[in-house]
Formats: sequence, structure tokens, C-alpha cells
Amino acid sequence: FCQEVKIFRALILGELERGQSQFQALCFVTRLHRNEIIPSESMAKLRQKNPRTVRQAEEVRGLEHLSMDVAVNFSKGAQLSSHIHNVCAEAKEAIYTREEDVKFWLEKGNNVSLLSPTGVDGSMFEVLPQTSDLPDLQRCKLCADRWKPCICSYSLSIEWYPCMLKYCKSRDAGGKVSSYKCGIRSCQKGYTFDYYVPQKQLCLWDEET
Repeated sequence: FCQEVKIFRALILGELERGQSQFQALCFVTRLHRNEIIPSESMAKLRQKNPRTVRQAEEVRGLEHLSMDVAVNFSKGAQLSSHIHNVCAEAKEAIYTREEDVKFWLEKGNNVSLLSPTGVDGSMFEVLPQTSDLPDLQRCKLCADRWKPCICSYSLSIEWYPCMLKYCKSRDAGGKVSSYKCGIRSCQKGYTFDYYVPQKQLCLWDEET
């Protein structure tokens, strides 16, 4: 929450018959808005009944489609979040974010007090090629040449995560009503990430069937 950073990691099993290694790792880094997930301190205070139960999300949130047009330098990633070093260690060359999120983090860093310097160095970001730069750049599913650059698309779904606190009401002896935290509301959400790859070989799951 301090740096307002959200990290998604995906591990994709390779297809050996297509010359791919055992797996491919991707990391997508975006801005975390404070109303997206409940604070960790609130999680620690609440206890879940029947923790082994397989649960269904109470709310299904809409699909979010994100254009990841910036690459993140792994060696400098700790400036943005200390978790990048561990979470994205297997995706050193495939860490992506958005230009609009980069602008937010850089502006936030410029406003940080000199007494607690946690600013972000802009050199850790590299803008990726776009269709405006390369007119022949296609979506990978439409690209016939496996060795040409293209725009890859990867989708994932978070089936269950704590998105809001639940509040219950109680009434005291005098009849006064008050509310208190009494649980966690769960959500499901899907994401689709579009990003540049130097060759279609790195995006074979996005082929047209």
C-alpha cells in the first residue's frame, strides 16, 4: 500500500515441440488503488470460519483490459516495490507496466519529503514500441511469422480475493444503533494484458484457433 503497487505474476508451461523452455514467466505491475483490496492490518484482525472450505466469490467484477506499454528494469525494481525482486525473479526480461501508472509513481516520488526519500528513478522504465512506431506491428494472433515482433495478449482471472470489509449493525440498551467490522466481502475479477514482444515465439498461446 505504501507505494501503491500491484503485481501479477503468471507462469506459463512451455510447449517443447515448439522449441520453448519448461515455462515462461510474466510480471504485470500496475497502480494499486486504495479501494481495491482491504488493508492487511484489517485482514489480520478478522478470523475466517471453516478456513478449509472452497469458497465462491460473492461479487464478480468486470473485466479490465490494460495496455502495458512500458518495460520495467528488474535490477532497479526494488525502488518501486521490494516485492518485485522476489515475485518477478523468473520474469526478469518480461516485466511490464503502463505509462499512466509510471507518471503517477514519478509524480508521487517527486512529492516525497527529502527526510524519507522513497522516490522512483525514471531510468528503470523503458517505453515499448507501439503501432504508431511500427506500422506493420500486428497482434500476435494475426501474425503469421513466428519470429516477427507483435502485440501479445494474456488473460488471467483472480477467482477469489478480499475486496471489501463487511459491516454489521448492533443496538445498545438505549436503542442507539452502531456499526462494526464483522467480516470480509470477496470478489472475482478478470484481466487482459496487451504488451509488445520482439517475436511471436514468446506468445504462442495467443494464436488464432
